Amino acid sequence: MPRPSKGIRLVWRSESRKADGSLRSKAGWYIEDAGRRHPTGCGKSELVEAQRQLADYVSEKHQPTRQRNRDPDQVKIADVINVYAEDVVALNPSQSYRKETAARLLAILTFFTGTVADISGALCREYVNGPAKKGRILPTAAMARRQLEDLRAAINHYHAEKYITAVPKIVLPARSEKAKRALTRSEAARLLWAAWQMRQTWKGQESDRRTGRHVARFILTGLYTGTRSAAICGAATRPTMGRGFVDLERGVFFRRAADMVETRKRQPPVRLPDRLLAHMRRWARTPVDIKTKGRGKSRTIGRMIAHDFIVEWEGGPVRSVRKAFKSACEIAGLGWYEARIVKGVETQVFVTDVTPHTLRHTAATWLMQNGVELSKAADFCGMTEAVLRKHYYHHHPDFQADAAAAITAKAPAPRQKSNIVRSGVSHLKPT
Repeated sequence: MPRPSKGIRLVWRSESRKADGSLRSKAGWYIEDAGRRHPTGCGKSELVEAQRQLADYVSEKHQPTRQRNRDPDQVKIADVINVYAEDVVALNPSQSYRKETAARLLAILTFFTGTVADISGALCREYVNGPAKKGRILPTAAMARRQLEDLRAAINHYHAEKYITAVPKIVLPARSEKAKRALTRSEAARLLWAAWQMRQTWKGQESDRRTGRHVARFILTGLYTGTRSAAICGAATRPTMGRGFVDLERGVFFRRAADMVETRKRQPPVRLPDRLLAHMRRWARTPVDIKTKGRGKSRTIGRMIAHDFIVEWEGGPVRSVRKAFKSACEIAGLGWYEARIVKGVETQVFVTDVTPHTLRHTAATWLMQNGVELSKAADFCGMTEAVLRKHYYHHHPDFQADAAAAITAKAPAPRQKSNIVRSGVSHLKPT
């Protein structure tokens, strides 16, 4: 009986030489398909690029089957992933969502190469805990959980479209509950100042060009509204299709675009604090002053700091501030250094637990520390009261205040029945 196919996958092939010693094929990553190997030209350290080529190969060659009511042992996992990518992921308006989800689905495809019937609890645990197969780096528990959630969503979508008759159970690793990192007032001030002072460097020399002031505006908006990063980066200065916007006259930040469907990541409108609103109005009327030469400067003529978007970089919206934000954290001293091997050389790498999402945690924490009611704070941050109570309420001045006071108080004296006769009338029943 022939062996079942392992599907299209990446394999590492060592260097091969002919009998006379001449080179037959170089060592590298190969795409194996039905016994044939196709070179990627990628070496040992270029696994990510090899995986990208694998995804392109699969998408070009493999058209997902949409035949209805098939059994799990007849459905390739590649079919399920590709249908989900076409029907769901590709239609999401967020470019960052599409990019990040595609990367997670690619990681799934490089491991789950068989049919849906092959999926079991043991296989899911092997995906999380190993042993690591040759050339595969084990993901963290949190990342593995997120990738398996994508696999579950893809299979559920395939089942909802009636393409498969049964759905296997995806066993997820336990969710890790990390403490929500929040900045103190002094840390926030240091971070803001570091972003404001960042300069462009060239060959170790600092120039006059400020490269972090858009990050400073991002930080202010995040701290004072508790808004998610994507909504801040996409916020326009006027009503714009597909984007949220800031009404600078009324002082309201409409975080969700009018033509977008509400999701679990709630984005209700938020009233801007007076201090932040004053900053935004100033950004909208202050001309850009970037010290560049030639064509670089001509693009900024007549533009304001916040011309079309609240956070702009070189005249356009910012897709992500992760790299610049991390640089600001390093300047502010919000992190530490770890020794890591980079390209075979031990290097001190900066590591931080402060991310752009930390600004949202900080806003919620500050609201609780200032004694704001749960319902009002939840509406302001765009989260449910249950989430706010679970993760942030312990910062509130009223947190368990009554219980803490009662536990040390003297117990009240027990009440006793009274047989006192008042006004000549006895309260005792006659015998």
